[in-house]
Amino acid sequence: MCGRICPQEKLCEGACVLCGAPEPVRIGKLEAFSVDYLRDRYGYPVPVSVLPTGYQLAVVGAGPAGLAVAEELAKRGHGVTVFDAWPRPGGLLLYGIPNFKLKKEVPLALLERLERLRVRFQCGVRLGREHGVEELLGRGYDAVFLGHGATAGNPMKTPGEDLENVYQATEYLVRGNVPPDWLPEELRGLPHAGRRTAVIGGGDTAMDCVRTARRLNPQTEVYCVYRRTEAEMPGRGEERVHAREEGVRFEWLTLPKRFLGNERGEVCAMECIRMRLGEPDAKGRRRPVEIPGSEFTLEVDTVVLALGYNVDPEIAETTPDLQQTKWGSIWVESEETGKTSRQEIWAAGDNVRGADLVVTAVAAARKAARDIDRTLPTRPPKRILSP
Repeated sequence: MCGRICPQEKLCEGACVLCGAPEPVRIGKLEAFSVDYLRDRYGYPVPVSVLPTGYQLAVVGAGPAGLAVAEELAKRGHGVTVFDAWPRPGGLLLYGIPNFKLKKEVPLALLERLERLRVRFQCGVRLGREHGVEELLGRGYDAVFLGHGATAGNPMKTPGEDLENVYQATEYLVRGNVPPDWLPEELRGLPHAGRRTAVIGGGDTAMDCVRTARRLNPQTEVYCVYRRTEAEMPGRGEERVHAREEGVRFEWLTLPKRFLGNERGEVCAMECIRMRLGEPDAKGRRRPVEIPGSEFTLEVDTVVLALGYNVDPEIAETTPDLQQTKWGSIWVESEETGKTSRQEIWAAGDNVRGADLVVTAVAAARKAARDIDRTLPTRPPKRILSP
């Protein structure tokens, strides 16, 4: 998985001894090819099951962290049930990453492997709103792992943001890339794809959105609008290369100030202002500063807000004594263990670190799984009252 979607140029390939002479070994592509070749030739091998331990684990979230924990604990003989809000398991891997970056068959093969390991899935269950973590513990689960990620899109807080055809990135991507029967009723149907689409943001999610827009309507003009320059963009350079190859236009040093609507309540234009770079902020990036008198209007009929993600606070706020950080993420004593302020609850991934890489979520989740496996034998197993 990580050989396809993680920034290898900053990780394994960045550490390659051949990096810069002139290029590193393409570790990511070699890894992806090797896994595909072996899976196609021999299938997905499933480890020999060990004797059941009698312990039952509830995993909240069927994304990268949740699936990593489920696999590790199932291989150790623990019973695992994964709960997820989407109609199908897979989380980010199935719903958040476009098909042109990760074919759906890859996460589906992983899910098949987990089912053969006797991992159970309960989908369409939103923890916090319909059921709480306390309810899972009350039903007899010996431990709960929270891996629900960071899925709450950042609003822009700009006038006109509530107009028709102004989308958050998650809604736009799932409606544009996921089969309708895998979606809840309210998200079925392709997003609007008119003459001009503007995507606001500069990360990898923004690049996913501009490239999705090109596929929804190859005739549409697609703009990526970013308030700094390309040098400050947080996403991968490789993704911007692909976007340019597909005809995406970049509007640097540009900030939308207001979205304008037509008589039908649909977005029809953006009032923007040009920016310049000022003094560095706390992260070392130069702050964008508005240039007075540089206002202009850009006609658009679709807008996508790709401004990053926060942790949905619902689970933490409905779980007594579960401590949060000042940023709203779940507090853990250490990423080496994933232990939270509740002795029966562990957490890892984006709901702890904030929106980050798949590989970091998987690595932290595996560490948490090891700590869960070490801790469970110190307590007698409970008895599940209901599945």
